[in-house]
Amino acid sequence: MRDVTARRPLLRLALAALAMLGLAGGVLALRPAPDIRETLYLFGTLVEVETHGVPEPVARAAIARVEQRLQALHSDWHAWRPGALEDLNAAIAEGRPHVVAPLLAQVLREGQQLSCTSGGLFDPAIGALIEAWGFHADTPPEGAAPPGTVIAALVARQPRMTDLSISGAEIRSANRAVQLDLGAYAKGAALDLAAHELRAAGVADAVLNAGGGVQVIGSHGARPWRVAIRDPFQWGVVAAIALRPGEALHTSGNYERYFDQGGVRFSHLIDPRTGHPVQGIVSVSVLDTSGARADAAATALAVAGREDWPRVAAAMGIRAAMVIADDGTIQATPEMNARLEPVPGGFPSPVQVIALPEGVLPPVCPGI
Repeated sequence: MRDVTARRPLLRLALAALAMLGLAGGVLALRPAPDIRETLYLFGTLVEVETHGVPEPVARAAIARVEQRLQALHSDWHAWRPGALEDLNAAIAEGRPHVVAPLLAQVLREGQQLSCTSGGLFDPAIGALIEAWGFHADTPPEGAAPPGTVIAALVARQPRMTDLSISGAEIRSANRAVQLDLGAYAKGAALDLAAHELRAAGVADAVLNAGGGVQVIGSHGARPWRVAIRDPFQWGVVAAIALRPGEALHTSGNYERYFDQGGVRFSHLIDPRTGHPVQGIVSVSVLDTSGARADAAATALAVAGREDWPRVAAAMGIRAAMVIADDGTIQATPEMNARLEPVPGGFPSPVQVIALPEGVLPPVCPGI
């Protein structure tokens, strides 16, 4: 007969160990994987990637994969550094066709379509104007505004995305004045791709934050990812939004990339029609399922101004947007207003709900 009495102390120790591990009774209770967060520097801003509920080795490998992809895009899509886009701009200026990588061709097609639906208010073809104002560099410009004659001459050449002809991966332009600068939607397009990379690497829940752009996949466990919209007038927050899986929120404003001259703030948001920085609108936030479209629309609505932004939003298929004017007025579409969450102390000023006009169709752009 076995000596059960002698084995009881060992049995008690084993059961205690199992209880500590959560294995007693056949139940496996593992501690959830910790959130993993890393910060990268890309596209002239800090990009934060945070995963939830993913084992650390998987999360680290996925984030490394995203960093590698974004570093390549930063090089290829930068208009003013050696790389694919600079080579393409040189070819356009010389009047010759140029073959680019399929991904860049795809992004340029998307840019063409977004420019068309905005009525040309968002237009990445105005790179020469952006350079003239000094907003082509990663750091804010210094010095005086460019002479009016220089701006007028660049506007007169009418560079437009509709000048581009894209056949497969071959790009040509009917207008040599076209100089492409993807800054107005590069972050949104890049975050779209980064989210795809994370999913492919086995990450189901994550948030990507790149300055004024946020993209989420999944949720943060039982709760959604919540983000804040910055107050353009002071250090603080206008409102918060709980993002649903697959949504992106992009904000464009005059408070990050700008310079002051004679008491006037000149921001990086350039109106293609006048060649001058936008005045009157200080911040636009757009919520959408496409990061590229949200990013581009935030620029287009700022250019459209206080009276016309609802029409442009409708033409671009944007349903959720918030616009803040230089007098502090806050306007929002009904869908955006329903998603805004006041922070302690409430909204800085009452939110005016602006219904989008019905029956607005996007412009027809031949060849796109």
